Amino acid sequence: MICAACFALVRQFAPVALAAALAFTLIGCKTTQPTETTVGIGAVRGEADWPRTAQVRAVRYRANPNDPEAAVNYAQALRANGQRAKAVAVLEQAAIQHPKHRGVLGAYGRALADVGRYKQALDVLNHAHTPGAPDWRILSVQGAALDQMGRHEDAQRYYATALRIAPDEPSVLSNLGLSYALSKDLVRAEATLRRAAGQSRVDPRVRQSLALVVGLQGRLAEAEGVARADRPPDQGAGDVAYLRQTLAQQNGWQQPIQPEKPAVSSEGS
Repeated sequence: MICAACFALVRQFAPVALAAALAFTLIGCKTTQPTETTVGIGAVRGEADWPRTAQVRAVRYRANPNDPEAAVNYAQALRANGQRAKAVAVLEQAAIQHPKHRGVLGAYGRALADVGRYKQALDVLNHAHTPGAPDWRILSVQGAALDQMGRHEDAQRYYATALRIAPDEPSVLSNLGLSYALSKDLVRAEATLRRAAGQSRVDPRVRQSLALVVGLQGRLAEAEGVARADRPPDQGAGDVAYLRQTLAQQNGWQQPIQPEKPAVSSEGS
């Protein structure tokens, strides 16, 4: 399915009657939780593993709630399970106990952004790294928070700095591409998202974002091809159907976009 960030992007191009305040997390399209090397987050797990992981990490956290690593790991599992408010509460306590621990501050800022507390997230993230040793992951989260606040040019500067540290990082390129799209610079958005989609390590949602940006420019057939690329047939069909439904919101259409008819041959006419 098209990610929530992409759906909200369409609302930016829709008539005023359909527009609404952004309720998505741009970083949700793909960024990695910022951490400190002393905080072992562990490998990313499949969705089915997270409920069990949360239970295990809860036991470890409750056994030693003053351990910053236990707090960050537990909060990560809570966020993965959709318990974002609880993750914020866990990390808020950890930040009170460890006010200079950059791993805790990075995770806390990310969690605050998850629940829409963007200004507070920026305040926390400013202390999660230093100008002399910036963390590209945190820079990307800061940029995403700024995008949520409508400060797209400021956000793009953060992404540019992140890319100087981690060139061609697909998660940052994806955020930058969506930021350009939110600024209604669809040409630059498409170029940036194509660059992101061309990397070897790329989340499928990057291609979905690209499909949406192509579709917003009126190239529906090409957008459908992008949405289907490298997807199993059933998932590709579902993505295309949702893409068409989402693009229909652009002009407030009540009916889904109809498939394009093939060109009529002149033979036999």
